[in-house]
Amino acid sequence: MTLSMSARNDAGQDTYEDKLHALSEASVHKHFDPYVDIDWDSPEFAVTPGDRRWILNAEDDPLGAHPWYQAQTEERQIEIGMWRQANVAKVGLQFENILIRGMMLYIFYLPNGDPEYRYCTHECVEECNHTLMFQEMVNRIGADAPGMGPIMRRLAAFIPLAAGPLPELFFVGVLAGEEPIDHIQKSFLRGNSDLHPIMKSVMAIHVAEEARHISFAHQYLRRRVPKMSRLGRFALSLATPITMRVLCDQIVIPPRSFWKHFDIPKQVRKDLFWEKKEARKALRNYFGDVRMLAHEAGLMNRASRLVWKACKIDGDASRFRSEPIRRVA
Repeated sequence: MTLSMSARNDAGQDTYEDKLHALSEASVHKHFDPYVDIDWDSPEFAVTPGDRRWILNAEDDPLGAHPWYQAQTEERQIEIGMWRQANVAKVGLQFENILIRGMMLYIFYLPNGDPEYRYCTHECVEECNHTLMFQEMVNRIGADAPGMGPIMRRLAAFIPLAAGPLPELFFVGVLAGEEPIDHIQKSFLRGNSDLHPIMKSVMAIHVAEEARHISFAHQYLRRRVPKMSRLGRFALSLATPITMRVLCDQIVIPPRSFWKHFDIPKQVRKDLFWEKKEARKALRNYFGDVRMLAHEAGLMNRASRLVWKACKIDGDASRFRSEPIRRVA
């Protein structure tokens, strides 16, 4: 159905079309180019041996806080930190590659005049720049990080196809990837750790533009989910926490090659993902905004609450997007 630009509604609130227009205009007037806004060849951006800024900070990274990591030599800590950050960037670009392909499939079928076409195309342009930025970061670090695990890399050819017949589920998947990455990067930027300039610049750009992308996915689902059939909405309510947990694990947990390469004990992996109380709390914290959306869009019911709990990502909903964790009950 073609969407037309309309005036504000009777309550004085922006319509869905108004919000899309605002997001599109923001993409025009406030966007970044990774090869213009990051001075990759500046001396301060150089990746040099023995740089302690690659050591994982205990306040920002769970591995950095683990006794096993802290017991390693400084040289080993730097090597592990560089590999881990390179892999996080690689996972980010792989996820955004999937997102771009799915979103382009989605807008292929939109009618003329639909404002979603313009916004989604802006987002794809920004995501393409993000993939360039992440790959440049991986190349500069020099670690041959694979990113996602082998199963997810194989499924990457099929996941974007869901955007055609199941767009609501596809955008739930979009949030499943965007929300944890956004949460983690904001924690890094808010923290007091001495980040390498490459990491700081890449994260700052990504967080700034990702705010628009997450906002769109929230607005899209708030609008589309209530219009679904009762059965479809119920099925999506059950699929949402499962999708969140499965994709979060694929994105946040390093692949087996990481643990094997650095001969990291299995117990360390269990402690971090997600056996210890602190790790389980961090996992739940990733999805406070999504739980808020589930309540607002009608995806939270008695059955879906049980699934959220079974997936170990239940908890209180945020009161507003990006609410600091310290203020969530």
